[in-house]
Amino acid sequence: MNSAHRQIGHTVRFDWGRVGAAAVGADARVTVVVDVLSFTTTLSVAADLGVTVLPYRWRDESAARYAAEHDAVLAVGRREAGAGQVSLSPATVRSASGLTRLVLPSPNGSSIAYTLAAHATCVGASLRNARAVAAWITAEYPATAAVAVVAAGELWPDGSLRPAVEDLWGAGAVISELLRSRGATAASPEAKVAVAAWRAIAEGPREALLDCASGRELVEGGFGGDVLIAAEIDSSRSVPVLDGAHGFRDAAAVEGR
Repeated sequence: MNSAHRQIGHTVRFDWGRVGAAAVGADARVTVVVDVLSFTTTLSVAADLGVTVLPYRWRDESAARYAAEHDAVLAVGRREAGAGQVSLSPATVRSASGLTRLVLPSPNGSSIAYTLAAHATCVGASLRNARAVAAWITAEYPATAAVAVVAAGELWPDGSLRPAVEDLWGAGAVISELLRSRGATAASPEAKVAVAAWRAIAEGPREALLDCASGRELVEGGFGGDVLIAAEIDSSRSVPVLDGAHGFRDAAAVEGR
């Protein structure tokens, strides 16, 4: 990999997808995964409720075994969920009862987080908890520590990356808060572009989320409520941090923040 693509020399970096995460996160102390519609939004809702989330790459037979081995509920497909079942939809997590551990597969945000589990500290961020995540990083790590913010994006039918603008906005919201709270921080040009994208819609994020391609797809599929949950800007104080095989846990709750 070309070393220039790693954005070395910048303490706040930004890139897309699994390959981008490997590039900018190779020597980072913290990697922030952003998948607004819906993995990290669902993750933040689960963290608010004290639910441990275990990311997994795919929803297949191996995912069912993984859930059984970890005494967890396996999320079903969003469109397959029946009454009382939990899926990638944050609304189903919010309405679930007795849920304590959840395996949440997705080919985007969850897959990236699963890949990063053995490396740097991995945090899940969305528009619901961008400020809380940035505040936690600022409190826990010096301003000289490299932070890589990764927009998960979506996948086209052929499996290639579809950059999803809502993830760019979510990443920009996190980076904007990091730059504000960390003071003099060397952000890469890529990170600055993400901030500019967020600021462009910060006065009307709900409308932007409903009108972007991914938002329209969910609304047309009957999941407009999920988009509205994603638009609950900075409503969550949860900071989901991935603890290897133990899953995402709310570091803010553990530390009493």
